[in-house]
Amino acid sequence: MADTILFWGSGSVPCWRPMLVLEEKGVKYDSRLISFGNKEHKGPDVMKYNPRGQVPTFVDGDIVVNESLAICNYLEYKYSDQGNKLLPTDVKERALVLQRQYEALNLNKKGIEDIIYKHMRNSPDLQDEEKMKASIQALSDELALWEGYLQTSGGYIAGKGFTMADVMFFPYVAFFVRMGLQLNKYPNIKNYYDNLVTRPSVKATWPPHWAESAGKEWLKDA
Repeated sequence: MADTILFWGSGSVPCWRPMLVLEEKGVKYDSRLISFGNKEHKGPDVMKYNPRGQVPTFVDGDIVVNESLAICNYLEYKYSDQGNKLLPTDVKERALVLQRQYEALNLNKKGIEDIIYKHMRNSPDLQDEEKMKASIQALSDELALWEGYLQTSGGYIAGKGFTMADVMFFPYVAFFVRMGLQLNKYPNIKNYYDNLVTRPSVKATWPPHWAESAGKEWLKDA
């Protein structure tokens, strides 16, 4: 058995983050793709390491790290001198990366929880046109902030190079595009997205099932 194992699910934003870091760092690992549809994240292989039955779940020898951000930070600390450095050494630059890294979580609330999950679960809120319109506007306003950041950042979300901030931000953008987001309204985000989809770590970790099935149009008005 490999000493380093990552349990993950295709298309999951939290799972995508540590996969990007592993690729950026050039770390070899045993990739364990689980099926959400078959509830394999609640199966014994995952539950053995993560009593919450969630992925990503990461095993590194006798160390188990759960939670997406924790895994990413653990990998950067352990492999700080290997592969691409994802946290700058300069204090001011690192402060911005850390801020953007956690600020990106706003996209989870405004895009995934308030809109996408409601469609997935056929929430009664979908019948409340004004409520859903407000949620779409809130996501649009949030994306406008990131559009502004990219206007002056230097091409990436927190500077001129790929950092942990991009590890956090890019999977949301890609997932939102999959869910129908039209990037023509956000030219800086579009340029950013078009640039990163060609990055080796992104290509190597692109959700496999996306090539086999169509996306949605739930975010087309955002």
